[in-house]
Formats: sequence, structure tokens, C-alpha cells
Amino acid sequence: MAVELCLLLLLLFCGSTVSEVQPIYKPPPGTLDFGFVPAKTYDTGAYHEPGPIGILFKIVHAFLYLVQPNPFPQDLIRKVAQQKFGNTQGDYQKPENVVLTLQAIYYEIGFIVSAALGLLFILLLPLVGLCFCMCRCCDNCGGEMHQRQKKNADCQRSCFATFLFVASLIISVGVLCAYAANQHLTSQVRGAKKLVNSNFKDLKVFLNDTPAQIDYLVSQYNTTKDKALSDLNNVGPLLGSRVQEQLGKEVRPALDAALTMAGAIRETKEALENVSVSVEVLQEGTERLHANLTDVKMHLSNTLNDSACSAAQAASTCNIIRNSLNQLNINANFSGLPGVSSQLAKVNDVLKIDLSSLVQKGYAAFNDTPDLVVNQTKNILSDIKNVLESIGSNISSFTKTLPVQKILADLTIYLTQSEAYVQDYFPVVEQYDFYRWLGCLILCCMVVLIVVFYYLGLLCGTCGYDKHASPTTRGCISNTGGNFLMAGVGFSFLFSWVLMIVVVLTFVTGGNVEKLVCEPFEDKTLFKVLDTPYLLNQHWKNYLSGMLFKNPNINLTFEKVYSDCKENKGIYTSLHLEHLFNINEFLNVSMYTEDVALRIEHIQINLSKIILLDEIGKENLLNFSSSGIDGINFGAYLTEINKSVTKVDLLSFANDLEARADQLPKGALENALKGHANNIRMIHNQQVVPLEQAMKYVKARSTLNQSIRLLKRTSSELMVKVKNVISAVNAAQLLINNNASLVIVQETKKYMDTIVGYFEQYIDWVKESIAMEVAACKPIANVIDTAVDIFLCSYVTDSVNTFWFGLGGSSIFLIPAIIFAVKLSKYYRRMDTEDVYDDSVEQW
Repeated sequence: MAVELCLLLLLLFCGSTVSEVQPIYKPPPGTLDFGFVPAKTYDTGAYHEPGPIGILFKIVHAFLYLVQPNPFPQDLIRKVAQQKFGNTQGDYQKPENVVLTLQAIYYEIGFIVSAALGLLFILLLPLVGLCFCMCRCCDNCGGEMHQRQKKNADCQRSCFATFLFVASLIISVGVLCAYAANQHLTSQVRGAKKLVNSNFKDLKVFLNDTPAQIDYLVSQYNTTKDKALSDLNNVGPLLGSRVQEQLGKEVRPALDAALTMAGAIRETKEALENVSVSVEVLQEGTERLHANLTDVKMHLSNTLNDSACSAAQAASTCNIIRNSLNQLNINANFSGLPGVSSQLAKVNDVLKIDLSSLVQKGYAAFNDTPDLVVNQTKNILSDIKNVLESIGSNISSFTKTLPVQKILADLTIYLTQSEAYVQDYFPVVEQYDFYRWLGCLILCCMVVLIVVFYYLGLLCGTCGYDKHASPTTRGCISNTGGNFLMAGVGFSFLFSWVLMIVVVLTFVTGGNVEKLVCEPFEDKTLFKVLDTPYLLNQHWKNYLSGMLFKNPNINLTFEKVYSDCKENKGIYTSLHLEHLFNINEFLNVSMYTEDVALRIEHIQINLSKIILLDEIGKENLLNFSSSGIDGINFGAYLTEINKSVTKVDLLSFANDLEARADQLPKGALENALKGHANNIRMIHNQQVVPLEQAMKYVKARSTLNQSIRLLKRTSSELMVKVKNVISAVNAAQLLINNNASLVIVQETKKYMDTIVGYFEQYIDWVKESIAMEVAACKPIANVIDTAVDIFLCSYVTDSVNTFWFGLGGSSIFLIPAIIFAVKLSKYYRRMDTEDVYDDSVEQW
């Protein structure tokens, strides 16, 4: 059955796996979402909570630890199991066998001593009872119906009654413990049917749910395939963009530099035009100002030649004015600046060819790289898609050829038959448990009967006792109490040895099961013993693997299988079924992924059609470099721009002239000079101020200033700049024409590894699912826990141990109860004779 189950599970897994592909470079592919493997919840809770009676179980465990404190004898059990005793007397006398026997005795010494004491109890108590009865028949041992009076009689009676009551209470508690354990075992056996049904239900779920899990694993190949197809359909954005990105590290800077140079040409033209226009405007303004100032200076000179200036009062003032006339002149002279018409003409010739348009064509050609990749990989990608479809078809067809349903049906039938057998046999178990319960109840009733006699004896004796009555005149109730006590003593002698036989048998059996099975099962040392090489079979190193796989050298242990199933791992992992049915060998997907990788590696992409900048564009750049703008005298322009319009401030000059005119005598000369001053102010306001404003704008932000500085920057090492741009474009073109294949190979490999990475994710997910989720063997561990930990240990062993613990305690305390009851009965029973009272006695 076990082998059949293993074969089933192996066949189930074979159709849902793929082999491993380990590329040299494995980029992190996009994470695929395969969802969750469908799994149902198992109902069985392999844990038992005993409830209030658990306190008694713990007390019994503590008592067993006192009786047997030695740890689980792993080595001893291994040696005993491996030691083959012979049939002759000499085999048992071998030294190694003697040593093993002594070790076993040492381990069991606590049980042996306790059992010996129990046997001694069984043998001696009936014998003592027989002797006691014979002795009393001879009027000894309290058989003589005569009580001697003692001074401390009341004290003795009270002590005997107290001790008997305490012993009876302890016996009562013990019998209650035994009764509770008896009832607990019966109730648990009756409730075990539900637990067994739950285990069978989980096993059915385990079988029925596994095919759906396998189908889910197979169906999730479509997720991998769809993602791979998506990447293949987007080969342009993925592979083409990657190639473009890598080439763009050199191509784009070269084209950007060329485009920048095209913009520089346009800016140079605009700057030259601005310089030409601005210079003409400034030349015209300064020439008109120069003419006006010359005219004013001439008229002012004629005025100063008037005879009025010869007068003594005006001579000095006229001389001062005459000496300042040379200040009435322009300062900035733009008429001497060289023109830029020749440079402008050459630049206009350069602009007849639209360099920007040529560069944009280069950009457009380079940006078409993804489309080129798509067009040149159509045939190869079509073949790859066919390969992906064939993988899915092979997986589906392979799983359909497996006899999964037949094996599942056979196992389900076997499981159903087993369940029916258990259901049929369970009433028999309940019937025998009823007999057991009834027998244990009878034993408890024996003890109860004895205790009842003791309690009745104490009650009647205490209530009917009259301390003023003599032993021969005691009342009926008191006498009845003494008879009850003696009846309890009699039944104690009759039943105690029977009780002790049951106690010894259940003690030895239940105690050893607890120490040798339950405790080592809980801490898994029992599995370590079972996993001992050559223990269960002298020819097999590992018994479990030898039984399942016929190969005892496989390291498969009971402990590992149980632990894995306890953690709800997949049975494929738990039983190491790869040694019997290697899933990678039955469906090797590596040949498909290798075929996909090989086809991707054969992708050939030709980018030689991409022209970044043709010869016309390059020649246009060279023509610009020889346009002559680097020969412009920028210093002369900047020098004139930075000069003031006139040598003197005309407004200050006019004010000064008017002030000096006021120093002259009133007359025509004064008025003429003031007229000239007003004329100078008018020239300042109408011509100098606009020119100064224009000059001020020129100095700061004017078109002329910007243009001159732009031309100066552009002309700086213009030939070198142009050559660098052309060299960068040529280098980028050379990369595309000759070295692009290396970039394409590198990016194609990355693209290939991304596609293969999806299969790697699928493989890892399938393996993880098989290891942890598919056919999770928690029900198997639950069956073991139910059979051993719950039923054998928690239900049966704990209850049996608690039963003998309570019954044994009651039986032990029957001995002091007998003694105290016999002693006490003399104080309650009516005597036949009594002592003669003298004065001293009466006084007492």
C-alpha cells in the first residue's frame, strides 16, 4: 500500500515540473504572479486537551518520574533490537546478553521494585487476613469479647477514629480518581469515532485535492508563456530600445553637438545682423551729434570774439569760456569700426543648407532602431512562439497519458473500504470498552463498599457511643458501628489482593507504555531509535527507504518524514520521492529553453542604414568654421561701447556757461551766452540723452553687446569645435556601422536571459509548490498523532495510569484502615465481659 501511494504521488507530480536552466547572466526578470495553489483546510486537530482531569495526569506523570527518572534508553533498545538471542541456554549466558539484561534491569528497577512490593502485598495480605481470622476464632487478635479499661481509652478511641477517617478519605479520593479515569477513557473511546472520521475525511481531501493542484500547476505555465509572448511581441521596445539606449550613449551626444552647432550658426547670423544694424544706428547718431556740437562751438566762438569780451570786466570770463570750447566734442567714434558684412554674407551662404534638418534626419533614423529590430526579427520570433506553444502542448499531453485517475480511484476505494471496516469494527471496540468499564466500575465498587462500611461504622459508632455505658451495656447503634468496621475489615482482606493484582498489571503496562512510547514519541527520540541503521532489518541501513524504494542507502528517516508532514510540507519532499521518480527526467524543459535561447542568439540586426549626418552636413560645418567671424576685432567694438557719448557733460557745461554769463555785465553778450547755453541743453536733451540711453542699454543688455559677446564665444577655437563635432559624429557612425553587433549581442543575451528568467521563476514556483503545498501530508502526521499521541497516550495510557494510581493508592491505605478499624471496633462493639471496677477505676 505504501509503495502504491508513493507511485501515485510521484506520477502526479511528473507533469507539472520543468528542468533548471542556469544562465551565466541572470537579470532580475519581471516578477510573475502565479497565484496560490488551491488547497482545502484539514479538519483534524491533532491535539487533545484533557480538561480538569489533566491535573491528575500531571500528578501521575510526576509519580512515574519518581519511579522511573532514567532517560529513554536509546542505546539499550538499539542493542536489544539488534541482539539476536538464540534458543539454547548458552545464548542467554553470553556476556553481552548478560550485560544487556543487567542494563534493562537497571532501567526498570523502579518498576521492578514497585511491582515486587505489589506482589508482596498480593501474597501477604490474604495470608495475613487468613491468619487474622484464625487468630480471632481462637479469641485472640481482638477476638475475645472483653475490653479492658484504660485511663487513656477515650484518647485512643478518638485517635483511632481520626486516623480511620483520614485513611477512609484518602481511599475515597483514590477511588474517585480511578472512577474519573474510567469514565474519561470510556467517553474518549466513544468520542474517538468522530476523530477517526475526521482523519478519513482529511485523507480523502488529500487524495481528491491533489489532481486539482497538479492541474493548477500545469495551467500556470500559460502565465509564463503569456509573459514570454508579451516580451516577444514587444521586442522593439524591449530589445530595440536597449540597443538604442546603449548606442545612444555615443550617438546622442554627437547629434546633440551637431544640432547645437546648427543653432550656433543661426545665432551667429542673428548676431552679425544685430551688430551691423546697431553700428549703423550709433554711427548715424554720433555723426549728427558731432555736427551739432561743431556748429554750437563755432557760434559760441564767434560770440566770444565780440568786442564786449575785450572789456576788463569780461575778459577773464570770456577767456575761461574760450578755453573750454574744445570740450564740446564727441567721445565715442563708431565710424572707425570695421564692418561685418563679409562674414554675414558667408554665414548666409552656410545657412542655405538646413543643417538642423539634416541632424533631425539623423535623429529620426536612429530613433527607428526599435522598428528595425522588429522588422529583422519577425521570422525568428515566430519560431520562438511556436516553441513556446509546443512546450505547453507537451506538458498537457504528457499529463493526460498518466494513470492518475485510475490510481486515485484505487486508493479511494481502498480508503473507503478501510473506513467501512473501522466503522464496522468500532461497535465491537465500544462493546469491549463497556466490559472494561464495567469491570473497572466493579473494582471501584469494591473499594466503595469497604469505605461505606468504614463511614457507617464511624457514623454509628460515634453517634451511638455512650461514655457512661459499660462495655457490656453499649447500645445497639454503637455495636452496629463496630460490626460495620469489622465488615469493612473483612471485605478489605477479601478484595484488596484482587485490587492489587489489577493495579500491578496496569501499572507495569501503562507505566512502561508512558515511559517507552509516549514520552519518547513526544520528544521524537522514538524516531531516532527507529532510524538506527540496520535496526529493523539487518541488511538495510535505512529501513524506510528500503521499504519504499528498495534502496536502503537513501537517507530517509522516520523523524524527518514525520517532521516534514507535521509542518504540512508536500509528500514529494517529505518522502524524497525524487529517488524513485525524478520529475526533471520525465519532463526536461531545458531542451526547449535552450532552443529558445539558441534562436534568440541567432538574431542578426543590421543598423548600417542609419546615417547620422551626411557629407553635405559635414561640409556645411566646415564652411561655417571658415566664415571669418574669428577675425572680427571684438576689442575695438567693446572699447567704443564702453566710452561715454561726449567728452564733457553738456548739461553741466551749459549750466556753467550760464553761471559765467551772469558774471558779465548786463547786455547782449550775457544774453548771447545764455542763448548758447540753452542751445547746448537742447542738444543734450534731444541727442545726447537718447544716445546715452542707447549706450547704457548697449553696455548692459543690448543686442549689440550680446551679439558681440556671442560672436566672441562662438569664434573662440571655432575650427577645433567644428572638427570635434565632425569627429564625434564620425565615431558614432563608425560604432553603428562596425561595432553595433557587439552591443546587439550583449543586449540580445540580456533579452534572452529575461525570457528564460520567466521559466526559471516558473520552475522555482513549481518546486516550492511541490515541496510545500502540493499534496501537503499533514493528514499523514495527523493519523500518526491520532493513533499514538491522542488515542494510545492521551486517551488510553493516561487514563489507565490514572486509574491504577487512584486504585493503588486506595489499596495501599486499606492496610492502615484495617488496623485502625480493628482497634476502633473494640470501643464500639458490645462486650461479653468487662473488668471489675474498684475505687480507683471509678475515680478514673
